[in-house]
Amino acid sequence: MTRFLGVDLAWGEGTGSRAANESGLVCIDETGTVIEAGWAVGIDAVVAWIVATASPGSVIAVDAPLLVQNETGMRLCEREVGQRYGRWQVSAYPSNLGLPALGGVALFSALEAAGFQYFDGLSTPAADAVVFFEAYPHTTLVGAEEFGYPDARPRYKRLDPGLPVAERRRRRAEVCDDLVSRLQALTSATPPLDLDTHPVTALLVAEPSPLKESAHKHREDLIDAAICAWTASAWSRWGLERFQVLGASDAPDDRGRVPTLLAMARPEQRSKPGIPISAYITSSPQ
Repeated sequence: MTRFLGVDLAWGEGTGSRAANESGLVCIDETGTVIEAGWAVGIDAVVAWIVATASPGSVIAVDAPLLVQNETGMRLCEREVGQRYGRWQVSAYPSNLGLPALGGVALFSALEAAGFQYFDGLSTPAADAVVFFEAYPHTTLVGAEEFGYPDARPRYKRLDPGLPVAERRRRRAEVCDDLVSRLQALTSATPPLDLDTHPVTALLVAEPSPLKESAHKHREDLIDAAICAWTASAWSRWGLERFQVLGASDAPDDRGRVPTLLAMARPEQRSKPGIPISAYITSSPQ
């Protein structure tokens, strides 16, 4: 049975005096059963988890910039996130080679060294290849009708500056709990996700979101990893019928790979309404 891995990667790799931040990790199968879930610290630990968890044909969705070639500014795929999802209050952080922390680039190299294949949405890998691609949980949340966010992304990460200070953390926790309930409802979706099938993800449902900053971040990383795992499964199920390839016209690297982001999309979020993206890109990892 195919496995789908979601990685919410910490951008910073850590230093000799400062440990890297946690990365959230979730693996599900075609039935939505959570096979593995938890956290890892540092690129080596994340790679070790992926290598131990993936199997032939696995699809891995990573929330981090993976292929970065631009010296400054932002990549085309990041600009297109803002252009196509800005109405839903979704934008992307700029990534370039001038940033001090690019954990995704290090992960890219390590996964290729392990024999896994980067997938940019513009080629067709072998059926048994383990492929990994760049994803963004916010585009899934507003691009997949299953979540029920037709107007704007949920504010489950940052505090809302528009609220009185005393109410901000409580409101963020409420929004996060509501998101978890929507994730839980994916048990009947296509593809499915059942948080209750693993003790770690089941706690997302059983326990309320904490108010303390560090505890909330710990929880949020796992939520984003679960969204990424479901995104990988959704790509395998729907492909370009429900996804678009952001950054498809960007310049390839010296091996022909393009820095893209695969994003779930409603018709109104695509660049050319009325023209399916499959008309000019026809590929899928499986």
